[in-house]
Amino acid sequence: MNSLHDASTAMNAPERMTTDTEQLMHGIGRDARAAARVLALASTEQKNRALTAAAAALRRAVPEILAANALDVAAAEKAERAPSFIDRLKLDAKRVSGIAQGLDDIAALADPVGTVLAEWTRPNGLRFQRVRVPLGVIGIVYESRPNVTADAGALSLKSGNAAILRGGSESHHSAQAIHACLVAGLRAAELPEAAIQLVPTTDRAAVGHMLRGLGGSIDVIVPRGGKSLVARVQQEARVPVFAHLEGICHTYVDRGADIDMAVEVVLNAKMRRTGVCGATECLLVDANAHDDYLTPLVKALLDAGCEVHGDAAAQAVDTRVKPATEEDWGREFLEAIIAVRQVDGVDGAIEHIARYGSQHTDAIVTECAGTAERFLARVDSAIVLWNASTQFADGGEFGFGAEIGIATGKMHARGPVGVEQLTSFKYVVRGHGQIRPV
Repeated sequence: MNSLHDASTAMNAPERMTTDTEQLMHGIGRDARAAARVLALASTEQKNRALTAAAAALRRAVPEILAANALDVAAAEKAERAPSFIDRLKLDAKRVSGIAQGLDDIAALADPVGTVLAEWTRPNGLRFQRVRVPLGVIGIVYESRPNVTADAGALSLKSGNAAILRGGSESHHSAQAIHACLVAGLRAAELPEAAIQLVPTTDRAAVGHMLRGLGGSIDVIVPRGGKSLVARVQQEARVPVFAHLEGICHTYVDRGADIDMAVEVVLNAKMRRTGVCGATECLLVDANAHDDYLTPLVKALLDAGCEVHGDAAAQAVDTRVKPATEEDWGREFLEAIIAVRQVDGVDGAIEHIARYGSQHTDAIVTECAGTAERFLARVDSAIVLWNASTQFADGGEFGFGAEIGIATGKMHARGPVGVEQLTSFKYVVRGHGQIRPV
């Protein structure tokens, strides 16, 4: 082969790869659309059979899943990824068992499809019903969490939707192993395997094709990942997006708080799992508290191994506290680091959250019901809590079985996106020959 031909081949390779990826993705889209038509009419029993069979397959495949995950973790460690990233990526037998239990929990949920949301009869005798229906085909773009493969596929299936899953290259082996179990469940229930498809390529162009809708095959995109991923999806998507922005979550400790409760809630909110989106990233403490609430809270965090970036008041508590920068107040750390500052009562906390928060999850700790209700009413976040840890920002804890993500937008879905949030509705109108007068 001569050098001119070699050069021509090299120049055309990216174009050919893009073309191949485009053909692949549009084929996936067509298959998903066909599967969605089947799923929309599938019985509850058939969908549940697929889910329970997939859960059983996951439990049988623990060694294979962990072996695949070990490849992903080794690559992440070699690339010197952050400990918080590796924690989100890593699986063990307990976590795989939890993923399987999540599928069983979703199977146990009520089927939303076909639910009559409202019905009425007009004076002309027309009978109206508003009925839940699937969205159709859901594209899910996510990064390092392998469990999203199972959660997103299962929630889509239960709600009668086909799913196209595009996980990050960092979790590719883990996602493939989990996806194989979902396919086994679909086979057992005699449902189309294209109902839950995992994009087989790590080519980044695949995401672009999904964001453009695959020629009308995708009805909605759900991004789940870091700020850069979500920003790309929001900027490029030509189909509706269930936005999941950063989890810049706050816990505010009011002057009316039980300090022992406050310490326990704050420690859990920050340190239970530091890499989840519901972890508290900023602690706000009422400067008007009669007792010194700041000292026990800061010392408890430091003693638990959390790095504290604080304002002048927090720095005065302990020499281990590092000075906070302006960037710290709106930062999603996703590790054992927290920003701490005093604020002027509940209104100061509300003002701070409005300025620096991401409308994800925010909590107040207080024994004063009036103060709590003021906070709950005025903080404009998807989830607001009173005397509870922000780590309850999880679909399973809401009784949704699992979630695809926490939607921070205000259109259609907000908060944990579970089976009900993955449906729309249509109007069914029954008559007996009515015509509209001229």
